[in-house]
Amino acid sequence: MNIALGTIHFGTGVDLKDTFAILDRFHEAGGTMLDTANNYPFWVEGCTGDESEQAIGAWMAARGNRDEIFISTKAGARPTVPGDRTLDSAEGLSAPAIARAAEGSLQRLGTDYVDLYWAHIEDRSVPLEETLGAFNELAVQGKVRALGASNVATWRLDRGRNISLARGWMPYTYVQLRHTYLRPRPLTKPAEAGHRLVTDELLDYLAAEQDMTLWAYNTLMFGAYTRPDRPISEIYDHPGTTRRLAVLHDVANELGATANQVVLAWMMADGIVPIVGVSTMAQVEEAIGAADLKLDPDLRARLDTPA
Repeated sequence: MNIALGTIHFGTGVDLKDTFAILDRFHEAGGTMLDTANNYPFWVEGCTGDESEQAIGAWMAARGNRDEIFISTKAGARPTVPGDRTLDSAEGLSAPAIARAAEGSLQRLGTDYVDLYWAHIEDRSVPLEETLGAFNELAVQGKVRALGASNVATWRLDRGRNISLARGWMPYTYVQLRHTYLRPRPLTKPAEAGHRLVTDELLDYLAAEQDMTLWAYNTLMFGAYTRPDRPISEIYDHPGTTRRLAVLHDVANELGATANQVVLAWMMADGIVPIVGVSTMAQVEEAIGAADLKLDPDLRARLDTPA
């Protein structure tokens, strides 16, 4: 299943009993990829950022299935000031910060390695060479098996890859950005702090770099495709959105699927790994259904045609 389960609310908004049930069902259906971070969900009152990783670690320990799970976690955006709900005191990507972050994540997850380790944010106060060297050291130690950059500018991603490849270090082979079926207005930014949108430049870059994989977050826009109580962000407020939504719902009706499932299938058809944040079993079942949804070339062309 080429879907990653978003786990932000596991252990907090979703209690451990329901977290275990959701993870059991996802794994039973063939899901293996879990996306977390060392700061989820620090912005919720009373939370430290430990909770998501701890919940996943508790589940893997209880099920004894670590070798069957692909763990994706992140460093760089954990606050260093207790109680800070912003990114103002983020730990950053210095070599010492990365080493500390990795040890913390491994301890909370109850594992000695992470399958995919991300730079959660950009940190332009630290030379790329220092950041990349620290990540490579984790790879040499066997603590990480692949590296990715999240919320990064395309030119910084390319520069980072070139630095690592020139030095024989493990390069970034994954990138994680905000992406969905709707297209934002040019030069707009999401309201959520730290989020960076996929651009045409990034998609063009990925098409040329065959070893790169895009993981997309906020794929379902907080439920806005299917829930009238969840408004679509103003960054998508333009005539092209009306046209794309019309085609999306037509295709969903023809397939007997939900709009969410078509969005996820559309991404997977292009080799993108959509991250689906869930908090209920119904949301898990919907995601599982999307994994089996196939879009033929005609349907994909119809979905891609609107501006």
